[in-house]
Amino acid sequence: MENNTENTTASSKPLTGRGFGRLAWLKNKYLIAGAFFLVWMLFFDPKDIGSAINRWRQYRELQASEQQLTKKIDDTKLELGQLKSNAQTIEKYAREKYLMKKDNEDLFIVNEAKKEK
Repeated sequence: MENNTENTTASSKPLTGRGFGRLAWLKNKYLIAGAFFLVWMLFFDPKDIGSAINRWRQYRELQASEQQLTKKIDDTKLELGQLKSNAQTIEKYAREKYLMKKDNEDLFIVNEAKKEK
């Protein structure tokens, strides 16, 4: 019965020795090294998360730009094919792009007023 009493008094003391304290995890060198490695890789490494997100965003913008430029190239190739094959298309192109006119014509240029908000 005496052993039972000693065990209860020993277990009622706070467990502060041998790794059971509040800041005992700070003594674990593996945990500290792992946390340091994690922080280093997330924030200070040249290939950190912020840089990866920025590169991904830039990649998406470049893909959209590539699609627009590809469409513009296709339209230009189609227009070039028409210019090489049709005289009326050449005349229309010269009138619209370079504001050319025939000798007996008058040319009126109308600029639309820009709406300011």
